[in-house]
Order: sequence, then C-alpha cells, then structure tokens
Amino acid sequence: MKDVTIGIDIGGTNTKFGIVDKTGHVLFQGRMPTQEHADFKEYISTLVLTIRKGMGQNEGDFNIVGVGIGAPNANYYNGTIEHAVNLRWKGVLPLADTIKEHFDVPVVITNDANAAAIGEMVFGGAKAMKDFIVITLGTGLGSGFVASGKLIHGKYGLAGELGHTLVKQDGRSCGCGKKGCLETYVSATGIKRTVYKLLADHLEESELRGIPFHDLTSKMITESAERGDIVALAAFEYTGKILGAKLADTVVHTDPEAIFIFGGLSLAGDLLFKPTIAHLEENLMPIFRGKVKVLPSYLQGQQAPIIGASSLIWDFLKKS
Repeated sequence: MKDVTIGIDIGGTNTKFGIVDKTGHVLFQGRMPTQEHADFKEYISTLVLTIRKGMGQNEGDFNIVGVGIGAPNANYYNGTIEHAVNLRWKGVLPLADTIKEHFDVPVVITNDANAAAIGEMVFGGAKAMKDFIVITLGTGLGSGFVASGKLIHGKYGLAGELGHTLVKQDGRSCGCGKKGCLETYVSATGIKRTVYKLLADHLEESELRGIPFHDLTSKMITESAERGDIVALAAFEYTGKILGAKLADTVVHTDPEAIFIFGGLSLAGDLLFKPTIAHLEENLMPIFRGKVKVLPSYLQGQQAPIIGASSLIWDFLKKS
C-alpha cells in the first residue's frame, strides 16, 4: 500500500480535499460546498463520505498516515476552529476530534495561510528558506510566518492574523467586529468594496458600473483592468498601496527573505504585484530596502490548498 495523506482546505464557500503522496502528487481531489449543513458534525460526516466515495475501490490501495486541514481561525494546539468569521457555525468547533471519529490517524489543523506556508516550505518556492511570510488573498486575508525554519503558532495557537490588523482608524466594518482591518481592503471582498467606493466617488465611464455587488468577482475586476478600465486599474493601485505599506510594517517583525502571495487575487499578476512592491519599498525602513523579495506562490492552482494542507502531516511526521 502507498503511504498518503488526506489534505482538506475549508474555505468560506467551498471545501477542497484530496489524497496526496509524499512527493506532493495529488492522486485524487474533489470539492463540496462548505455552508450547506446547519450542523457542523453533519457537515464533517458528509465530507468524509464524499472523500471515501471519491476514493471508491482504490481506498484499499492507500495507507492513510494522517489528515492535514487548513481552516479559518484554526487553533493548532487545540485542534479547534474558534469563532470563525466566514463560517456559519459559531463558537469553538472540535474539528480534529470530529475527524478522528472517522479516521484513526493523526490530525493536524492550522489556519489556511499557515498550511500554505508549510506547503511552500515542503513542496514550493521556500524549500531553501528559513525566514519567509505567506499571504493568502481569498475571501479574506490570511498570513503564515516562518522564522528560523519554524512556523510561528504563538502562545495560544492563533498567531498570524495579519488580516485583522488595523490599517485605517474607524475604517470599513469587518466581520470580526472591528473596523479598518487589512482584509476589508486587501482581499477578493476588499477590492470589490474598493470598486464600489471608486464608482461612488467618481464619474468616469467603467464597464463595472451597474454590476450588482453580489455578482461582481475579483476575476471580473482583473479582466476589466487588463482591458484598461480606469476604475479597475485604480482599485488595484489602491489595493497594492495598502498591502505594500502594511507589509513594510510586517517586515520589521521577522526580517523575512521573501513574502509569497497566494490565492485568487494574486492571479492578477503585475496588476497587484507592481503597486504592492513599489509601496513596500517606499515604506520600508531603509536597512530593509531592496532585500525582501515579493513572489507569487509556487503552489498556485486548484491543487495548492490541498497540497498545503497535506504538507502539515508530512512535516509533522518528519519532526515526530
């Protein structure tokens, strides 16, 4: 039998899962909606059933050595999801223990950005690095910090919530209960809010004008910017300005070799990276200028969150 891990990425909209071998090859993958079940345990049961159904008759060929999970507000130490803003289930959710009811193997959970950071270190562009940061840009903004070759979990297992640091006093309302959080400006949702602010403040013609908020996507904004739409271009410039300035503040904490940017919004390429790098350099403390690389994640693509989550187990087994 082949040693494999199950990698699960729990997102606000979809849950992605797959079977991954120790070389990072995804042998099987699938997805299901995250928010359809009102009961958390029912959601987990459906997820496990879907995974087993996907493996089908091949399940006997796999020796499952562990389950790695990236999830919002995941506590590495307790194996719990704690008061996640973008999930329908509130309070503290016993994720690891619930998964262990179905798979009698080690279960390691952390937030999605930490999983991406381990994935970058095990299978991606940070293989030769000991100090780096991963920023994930999805519905919200997550971050994972690696210093001296170790992922920083913090005292209570909740380190790396850069998305909920302040960028503007009394700014945009955030689902966490605060105002002015970074992710309300820099994320797929944040750039949508920026577009609508720009449309309200300016009279320029834009192909984005008239699109209902819930129908607008970050991909649509990217495509409009590529066609030269003035509002879409301004939205990326504004997003990069805020992200670059915040990353300049962040650099002084861990002195990273590189910052990897991961997630759907990062697929905009230079539209996001150019203003981000420019404003990072402009705001950096002089001794750091020209030293910190800003790079797209090497694990971009549909399989990346699965590989990142599964790498938690390979990393765990390596250190055990």
